[in-house]
Amino acid sequence: MTLPRRTLLFAPLLAAPLLSGCADDAAPSSYPPPSYDYLTKLELKIGRIEVDDSWAPRGAARHVENLAPITPREALRRMAEDRLVAAGNSGRAVFVIEDASIIRGPRDYEASFAVRLDMADDNGNRLGQATARVVQVRPVRDDSPRAVRDDLYAFVRDVMREMNVEFEFQVRRALRDALQSTSPTAPEPGPVDAQPLDGRSPDGQAAPAITPESTPASPPAPGSPPATMSPPPGPLTAPPGASAPAGSRPPTSLVPPAPLSR
Repeated sequence: MTLPRRTLLFAPLLAAPLLSGCADDAAPSSYPPPSYDYLTKLELKIGRIEVDDSWAPRGAARHVENLAPITPREALRRMAEDRLVAAGNSGRAVFVIEDASIIRGPRDYEASFAVRLDMADDNGNRLGQATARVVQVRPVRDDSPRAVRDDLYAFVRDVMREMNVEFEFQVRRALRDALQSTSPTAPEPGPVDAQPLDGRSPDGQAAPAITPESTPASPPAPGSPPATMSPPPGPLTAPPGASAPAGSRPPTSLVPPAPLSR
């Protein structure tokens, strides 16, 4: 069968957009795995930590979490591995992934992530529990495979950013006594030398008295005039007309008498 010449001329032009679209969808993208080891470590007074990631999609809704380059279950497991530290000698903590779903609706994606941290001693007695849940909605931008991968990768990243904050808050609130303190301890204050009010030293001996003679005098500044001593005060005399009390001696003048003239 021979095609018309006009069809042969326009065939490359019709196939070009289709090939371009396929090449765009097949182009590799960079989806680095998440890492949360830069965040604060949650050190638990427990001997070992286990992760239960056996969650599976349930219900008749349209689950699309498996289309994400990094699935929610992988991201949640990485959060537990990067942030939880066993800092004790006994007991067990189990990090359980309860929900890691992304549901595709008519116009939106809805993510629902939930985790639980159970702590028990070696005999199985429960020591505490913390739960965290985050729900977010994101609009569907495009139905092309490339757009779906890009949108779901960014969606998981954003939901995990909020989950890390919520998970740490719930652990610190519900398992406060099970957390190992990482704040440095302040040094003990040194002894304080106290001076007793009775003038005695701490060993019970009388403290030496401070006299003007024991205090060294500072040398005069260069070019300053020499210091002069102020004259002693004159004798104290009673004001005119005042009488001395009965039985008291009259004041004695300290001024020497004038010499007698011949």
